[in-house]
Amino acid sequence: MPTQIENFNKSQLKTDLPDIRPGDTVRVYQKITEKGKERIQVFEGIVLAKKHGKGITSTITVRKAVSGIGVEKIIPVHSPTIEKIEVMKKGKVRRAKLYYLRGAKGKKARLKTIETTE
Repeated sequence: MPTQIENFNKSQLKTDLPDIRPGDTVRVYQKITEKGKERIQVFEGIVLAKKHGKGITSTITVRKAVSGIGVEKIIPVHSPTIEKIEVMKKGKVRRAKLYYLRGAKGKKARLKTIETTE
């Protein structure tokens, strides 16, 4: 018999999420409140890792380079502040965690893309 906490967590899960995997280039739309106003901020980068399964605690680590400096965000996938997540490109990788991209520069930092037939 499910507890009240399990029922609440199940009600908070998002159903419209795309299939996100390490190596994908994603665009994350996040709601930000500043001075009483709400706006949407976009963060686009490569998914380095996906953690904590499919439950309410699941997160993705997204990395991008901003003027030569690497920026990473750990994004809770089911957070109410996340408006939507779009998969821009599918990457072909052979690892579950792409932490080696942190030290890679130039051609070594590139991933092969999977051709999608849509």
